[in-house]
Amino acid sequence: MTKESTAHLVKMINQIAANCPFQGDPAAVTQATTNHIQKFWAHSMKADIVAYLESGGEGLSPAAVEAIRALEASLTPAR
Repeated sequence: MTKESTAHLVKMINQIAANCPFQGDPAAVTQATTNHIQKFWAHSMKADIVAYLESGGEGLSPAAVEAIRALEASLTPAR
Protein backbone atom coordinates (compact mmCIF):
# COMPACT_ATOMS: atom_id res chain seq x y z
CA MET A 1 0.00 0.00 0.00
CA THR A 2 1.45 3.34 -1.00
CA LYS A 3 1.53 6.37 1.23
CA GLU A 4 -0.81 8.17 -1.19
CA SER A 5 -3.39 5.38 -1.21
CA THR A 6 -3.27 5.20 2.58
CA ALA A 7 -3.81 8.94 2.84
CA HIS A 8 -6.76 8.64 0.48
CA LEU A 9 -8.35 5.85 2.57
CA VAL A 10 -7.85 7.88 5.75
CA LYS A 11 -9.43 10.93 4.15
CA MET A 12 -12.38 8.90 2.85
CA ILE A 13 -13.20 7.13 6.12
CA ASN A 14 -12.86 10.36 8.11
CA GLN A 15 -15.28 12.05 5.68
CA ILE A 16 -17.76 9.18 5.85
CA ALA A 17 -17.77 9.31 9.65
CA ALA A 18 -17.98 13.12 9.74
CA ASN A 19 -20.91 13.22 7.32
CA CYS A 20 -22.90 10.53 9.06
CA PRO A 21 -26.48 11.67 9.71
CA PHE A 22 -26.33 10.32 13.27
CA GLN A 23 -23.93 12.88 14.74
CA GLY A 24 -24.41 13.02 18.50
CA ASP A 25 -24.94 9.26 18.73
CA PRO A 26 -21.49 7.65 18.64
CA ALA A 27 -22.79 4.08 18.38
CA ALA A 28 -24.98 4.97 15.40
CA VAL A 29 -22.10 6.80 13.69
CA THR A 30 -19.88 3.74 14.16
CA GLN A 31 -22.54 1.41 12.80
CA ALA A 32 -23.41 3.61 9.81
CA THR A 33 -19.75 4.17 8.92
CA THR A 34 -18.96 0.47 9.24
CA ASN A 35 -21.98 -0.48 7.13
CA HIS A 36 -20.90 1.95 4.41
CA ILE A 37 -17.38 0.52 4.33
CA GLN A 38 -18.70 -3.05 4.25
CA LYS A 39 -21.01 -2.25 1.33
CA PHE A 40 -18.84 -0.05 -0.85
CA TRP A 41 -15.17 -0.75 -0.18
CA ALA A 42 -13.23 -3.55 -1.83
CA HIS A 43 -11.84 -6.24 0.45
CA SER A 44 -8.31 -4.96 -0.19
CA MET A 45 -9.30 -1.46 0.95
CA LYS A 46 -10.85 -2.87 4.13
CA ALA A 47 -7.73 -4.91 4.85
CA ASP A 48 -5.51 -1.89 4.19
CA ILE A 49 -7.39 0.42 6.57
CA VAL A 50 -7.43 -2.24 9.31
CA ALA A 51 -3.67 -2.73 8.87
CA TYR A 52 -3.18 1.03 8.96
CA LEU A 53 -5.01 1.28 12.27
CA GLU A 54 -2.95 -1.59 13.66
CA SER A 55 0.22 0.27 12.70
CA GLY A 56 -0.80 3.39 14.61
CA GLY A 57 -3.61 4.94 12.60
CA GLU A 58 -2.22 8.46 12.50
CA GLY A 59 -4.79 10.97 11.23
CA LEU A 60 -7.86 8.83 11.82
CA SER A 61 -10.73 10.52 13.63
CA PRO A 62 -12.04 8.84 16.80
CA ALA A 63 -15.25 7.91 14.94
CA ALA A 64 -13.23 6.36 12.11
CA VAL A 65 -11.15 4.36 14.60
CA GLU A 66 -14.30 2.91 16.18
CA ALA A 67 -15.71 2.03 12.77
CA ILE A 68 -12.48 0.30 11.76
CA ARG A 69 -12.47 -1.69 14.99
CA ALA A 70 -16.06 -2.80 14.29
CA LEU A 71 -15.07 -3.62 10.71
CA GLU A 72 -12.11 -5.64 11.91
CA ALA A 73 -14.35 -7.65 14.20
CA SER A 74 -16.67 -8.44 11.30
CA LEU A 75 -13.78 -9.52 9.07
CA THR A 76 -12.26 -11.87 11.65
CA PRO A 77 -13.63 -15.40 11.23
CA ALA A 78 -15.32 -16.90 14.28
CA ARG A 79 -13.28 -19.57 16.04
